[in-house]
Amino acid sequence: MRYEFRVTGTVSALLAEAFPELQKVTVPRQTLFFGTVMDEAHLHGLLSRFLDLGLRVEEMRRLPD
Repeated sequence: MRYEFRVTGTVSALLAEAFPELQKVTVPRQTLFFGTVMDEAHLHGLLSRFLDLGLRVEEMRRLPD
């Protein structure tokens, strides 16, 4: 499954390193992370990492395979 996560603001390269399995794209006022999510446990782990790092996920959506 591929997912996209839209995070508030610009995420630094250092913080982005916490998500090696995701690609990062910066757009105005947001940072997009996208990539393959292996299963529901992996998805919850990613969301926990965003939260633990103080990043606000504005939107999350599953992308077409």
